Amino acid sequence: MKKINRLAGAAVLSLAAIGTAYAQTQYGPQDEGRRFNDGSRVVCENVEVQRAHSDPNRIGGTAAGAVIGGLVGNQVGGGTGRRLATVGGAVAGGAIGRNVQGNQQEARGDRVVEQRCSRVYN
Repeated sequence: MKKINRLAGAAVLSLAAIGTAYAQTQYGPQDEGRRFNDGSRVVCENVEVQRAHSDPNRIGGTAAGAVIGGLVGNQVGGGTGRRLATVGGAVAGGAIGRNVQGNQQEARGDRVVEQRCSRVYN
């Protein structure tokens, strides 16, 4: 029972870590033309993308990947090394699961045009 509790804890931690990693500065159409002190600016363009109808945050793939990664990592080493491998496996598995689900959703989604803005460095 202790192993399951540790695995569940590692999976939750990996989900939190992945969410933090994806939290980046986002620019919107209201920022177009904005200039920064380093000479960079915000540029917006219309791009055609495929949008999935279900699970846009890819929670299912992230959770499944974290659990599988944690189980695989738990098979490595012993003691503290095993714990580190479990957490590392859960984090890596979560990232891989999120990516896989995103690719599958992108292949099956509807095509829409949306405006994407990014910071351009000269």
